[in-house]
Amino acid sequence: MEPPTSTKPHDTTKPSTLSVEVSQAKPSPLRKMFAVASIAAGIQFGWALQLSLLTPYSQLLGVPHMWSSFIWLCGPISGLVVQPIVGYYSDRSTSRFGRRRPFILAGSLAVAIAVFLIGYAADIGHAAGDDLKKKTRPRAVAIFVIGFWILDVANNMLQGPCRAFLGDLAAGDHKKTRVANGFFSFFMAVGNVLGYAAGSLKGLHKIFPFTETKACDVFCANLKSCFFFSILLLLVLATAALIYVTDEAVAAREVEEGEVQPSCFSQLFGALKELKKPMWMLMLVTAVNWVGWFPYFLFDTDWMGREVYGGNAGEEAYAAGVRVGSLGLMINAVVLGFMSLAVEPLGRMVGGVKRLWGIVNFILAIGFGMTVVITKVAEHQRRLNPAAVGHPSDAVKVSSLVFFGVLGIPLAITFSVPFALASIYSSSSGAGQGLSLGVLNLAIVVPQMVVAALNGPWDSLFGGGNLPAFMVGAVAAALSAIMAIVLLPTPKPAEEAKAASMATGGFH
Repeated sequence: MEPPTSTKPHDTTKPSTLSVEVSQAKPSPLRKMFAVASIAAGIQFGWALQLSLLTPYSQLLGVPHMWSSFIWLCGPISGLVVQPIVGYYSDRSTSRFGRRRPFILAGSLAVAIAVFLIGYAADIGHAAGDDLKKKTRPRAVAIFVIGFWILDVANNMLQGPCRAFLGDLAAGDHKKTRVANGFFSFFMAVGNVLGYAAGSLKGLHKIFPFTETKACDVFCANLKSCFFFSILLLLVLATAALIYVTDEAVAAREVEEGEVQPSCFSQLFGALKELKKPMWMLMLVTAVNWVGWFPYFLFDTDWMGREVYGGNAGEEAYAAGVRVGSLGLMINAVVLGFMSLAVEPLGRMVGGVKRLWGIVNFILAIGFGMTVVITKVAEHQRRLNPAAVGHPSDAVKVSSLVFFGVLGIPLAITFSVPFALASIYSSSSGAGQGLSLGVLNLAIVVPQMVVAALNGPWDSLFGGGNLPAFMVGAVAAALSAIMAIVLLPTPKPAEEAKAASMATGGFH
């Protein structure tokens, strides 16, 4: 929503403030949109590493399992606070370098700093006095947490302006807007696959032999090496795009005293007051659904290292499980990419996208339930044969990878249908789509904060491990499936096609 414009002639005798004025430009060539969208590969490469490796790494530094989820509070907090602020001020920036480019450059540099702090947390902590013989390295943990939070803030600084930059380049052309978003989603998938593939490699640190140190073992050295590639990829793509694609500077205009300039948060919370019942129902279903998803994002590779492979942080069995978990996430990303193309025909086949969302949430619930079966079989094998620690049977390995792959199906729907329904419900009620999508984001980040805060104590209550969280996820997924089918209004046929053809890029 743009600030209101005064219709009265300007009186130079009255005090005034500055606003911005955006000139209407022609749509840019697709090659420029392609260049800007490619930054998403660098962003998502880092996200993939973060999702697959950082929970295991935090435990390697001595963060207890029950406390590791608290570190992840930054993601939803920064998504709730940073993205709206950055979006608001990038809309209104009058920098001579343009509206979006300064934020993209700042975000890229912040990612590089954060990744350096994370990768070298063990070394910096040791140099500052950490005792490597002790399980917990407090100085390394402090550096890691600082870097982790900077990384989350930086990633949220990057993604919003990149998407907004694509919107600027499309200049209101709906076809080019769809193509630009398609480019962005494609490069996010590329970044996911590359990031998860890098996390699954055992000998990547050999490319950078200096990464393995007294304080940083092979697992830690592999993480460093992955992040070096992450920095290189992001900086190359961002630099190339920012040099090649110009970002038109915005002219400032004077606004008379007394003319209200609403803040981003006043607009967002004002939109909450205007919501109609369909949007409230959608937010409720989305919130319950993300109570199911977030434990998976937090602990998927930790589950592989701990429950499936039978290792503890710092042991080779655990590291092997994490690597196979990263391979599973790569398979998940591939399935997600293909499934994103099948949303529209599947929606027609089952009688509507809301019913499709309900069906795949049942699949999600069954998938979480299967983690208990896989875990118990792996534990039984280790009891019969202690040598099975770090070497589960092929049947257990294949079942685990199938679990990751199958979850790509509901994930593709989760990343598309709720946002498309929000667009439809807001259009039919006359509300602004941008703000309605921003409001829907509240239904994603708030459950994440709740799960991150309560998940550790919940797991500890049942003796530790990841299964208690996954069981909560199974119940939440089943409940959201029923709610989606029963509570959500059914869009009209013409709106169904619009809903099914829309896609968005991931959670943060």
